[in-house]
Amino acid sequence: MKRYLLEIAVFLCGAIVMIYEIVGSRVVAPHFGTSIYVWTSLIGVILASLSIGYYLGGRLADKNPSFKQLAYIIFGASIFIIVSVIFKEIILNFLSGNLNGMMIRSLLAAILLFAPASIFLGMVSPYAVRLKLTNINSSGRIVGNLYAISTVGSIVGTFLAGFLLIPLLGTSNILYIIAGILILVALSLKLGFKGKGESIYFILVLLAAALGMYESNTRNGEILEIDTRYNHVQIFEMDYWITGEPIKVMKVNDEYSSAMIPKNDSLVYEYLQFYELAEHFCPGFSKGLIIGGAAYSFPRYYLQKYKDASIDVVEIDPGLTKLAREHFRLTDDPRMRIFHEDGRTFLNKQEGKYDIIYGDAYKSLLAIPFQLTTLEATWKKYNMLNESGIVIENIIASVEGPASKFMKAEYNTFKQVFPHVYIFACHDPEDIELLQSISLIAIKSKAEPSLVSDDEILNKYLKHRVIPSIPENTIVLTDNYAPVEYFAMKAF
Repeated sequence: MKRYLLEIAVFLCGAIVMIYEIVGSRVVAPHFGTSIYVWTSLIGVILASLSIGYYLGGRLADKNPSFKQLAYIIFGASIFIIVSVIFKEIILNFLSGNLNGMMIRSLLAAILLFAPASIFLGMVSPYAVRLKLTNINSSGRIVGNLYAISTVGSIVGTFLAGFLLIPLLGTSNILYIIAGILILVALSLKLGFKGKGESIYFILVLLAAALGMYESNTRNGEILEIDTRYNHVQIFEMDYWITGEPIKVMKVNDEYSSAMIPKNDSLVYEYLQFYELAEHFCPGFSKGLIIGGAAYSFPRYYLQKYKDASIDVVEIDPGLTKLAREHFRLTDDPRMRIFHEDGRTFLNKQEGKYDIIYGDAYKSLLAIPFQLTTLEATWKKYNMLNESGIVIENIIASVEGPASKFMKAEYNTFKQVFPHVYIFACHDPEDIELLQSISLIAIKSKAEPSLVSDDEILNKYLKHRVIPSIPENTIVLTDNYAPVEYFAMKAF
């Protein structure tokens, strides 16, 4: 076993690099979402850090290489991982509260939390190569073998993180575990090669990591935190900002996705009330489809209010459905079918016809998954509707100003397909630069609809109609070009 300690160390460090990177997205998600800017920052910063580590590791190995020094390099990586766990909330809260740009926030978060440990992990492979080299004639084989082992470790770590660790363990638990593994590797290198001097420090830090893991599982008793295969989820109670009564909230990544009043099933969020405009634009509807379920607040309300109607729910994350059953009173109903798949793949099948298609899927606070926003997706929605059918899509934007760019692009995209498209500002139609929920309603029928209702409540919603200015250069979103997250960054 001692003979292969270097190979084992290289393999484990390669695996931990990828676990660290993938878990990193879950660390950042509750504050910044899982947008392309988050992933770009993580991948770019970690690759840059590994490059720095390769350089420093090679330089250090040429001076006076020893197994003891390699043990301290690996030990240093474990220390910085533990530090990132301890300070992640402080750093992310500070960046959220003091910086508006999504790009700079994501980049700084990646640098502060993940660069130091990644630099130390990058030092391992070149340093191990130098220790392994005993004969110049076999240098190519040794270098190739160790880097191959490191790469295989990275592959194993990738699958292990995505398929097993994240669904089973919390992010803090995973980070403490990989820090503990690194400490054990470092300790093995010291003890295996006559380096017993300061091993007590390694053991003390290992115990500290175990204590941190224990505390992370015993604090925050009022907040349930769980990682599903797709999302980082928090469930907690807070006071309703309108009435002051307690409500239960499901926060998915950085988005407050669903909420309910525990004593009844009344709608909490304003934009869901505008979904009732379906009664005006598509009277007598009997079959609905909603893309985005989360805690199933609206589907449950829909079933209670429209006794003769059915609804299909497309929710990509079965973990959210499970949590909705456990914490938000979701129960089976013969009038509701649930499909666990991506909304676009569901649209691609074009099975069945609907009177209403509700769009309520988000991948972060302001960004709808781009594949659901495009011209191609809009045509699929159009084709899935009955002749008098409508689409109601929830968009977080402003009517005018920098935060309106996505809404205008989406409006322009729908106008290429539907004869009638209307915009309703759910909170305040007078404040045109207010970032708020906006209901986009697209109508398949060519007949001109009335924008006045005898129903007092519906008429109140209809009065929230706004007419945005659509510049001639407004783009049409397509599968080939849909910069949804760029527009979301502009909104920030």
